[in-house]
Amino acid sequence: MWSEAMRIFEVIKERKALLVLVALGAGVFGYEWHQATKGPLIPTAAAKQGPQPPTQILAEGRLTTYTGGDVTVGSEVGGKLRRIHVKEHDAVKAGDVLFELDVTEQRAALAEASARVGEISAEVELLKRERKRSEQLFRDDVVPQAELDKTTFAARGAEQRRASFAASVARLTAIVEKARVTAPIAGTVTQRYADEGEIMAPGAPLLTITDLSKLRVEAEVGEFDAGRVRLGAKATLRAEGYDNQSWQATVEEIPERVQARELKPLDPSRPVDTRVLLVKLRLLEKVPLKLGQRVEVEIVR
Repeated sequence: MWSEAMRIFEVIKERKALLVLVALGAGVFGYEWHQATKGPLIPTAAAKQGPQPPTQILAEGRLTTYTGGDVTVGSEVGGKLRRIHVKEHDAVKAGDVLFELDVTEQRAALAEASARVGEISAEVELLKRERKRSEQLFRDDVVPQAELDKTTFAARGAEQRRASFAASVARLTAIVEKARVTAPIAGTVTQRYADEGEIMAPGAPLLTITDLSKLRVEAEVGEFDAGRVRLGAKATLRAEGYDNQSWQATVEEIPERVQARELKPLDPSRPVDTRVLLVKLRLLEKVPLKLGQRVEVEIVR
């Protein structure tokens, strides 16, 4: 009995020693795993700096033109649209005639004023000669001062009437010339606001011409990211409906002030009441997008 009890005791003691070794091994393995996943127990300089800001700036924008690349054309004078020479999608060159207003009445008035100028010019020449004769006769004491004053007054009155009709000729000529409107820039007709036969008020928009060869992107960068945008920074553009496609651009202009947001964010998690910096991006390649189309912008710091 005693020997059996001693044997059982030895077995129990050996098992306890084995359990202690297993526990120690598990502790060493756990410490090493913690070190590998959590880093050193003593913080490094990088850890003391805190989390680093993201290297990308996300924004939304739209395709637009450079300043002067999108012009809305109207007429300085009002009237009836007699003829429109272009339609939407037509390409035009600077100086091409776009439309003409009906100026039949103004042309008739111009012809009448021109005729009156010619008529009064002949009268002016006659009165000038009469005034010279009166001046000579007055010096010779043949006619009194009143006669000289009369011919002088008549000559000056005729000159004033001629000047008045000449001003009418100039005014009517300008109206007739302005009734024929030409393209101020080369580009494509992107919008037309009126049809032939309509009565247009002075300054009313009739056509929009866009230079589609000079496009860029205006991106609305949140004001809290304004200080992180740099000139020359690279950017990637993406648009809905163009899956797995992207286009490259670069930051070429950073404004000096922020403004109210114009585009409603497509991402509902983004705030809508923040102010934005309207950053301009130059396209580095041709894009299949339409003018005014929205794009997702990712600017690399």
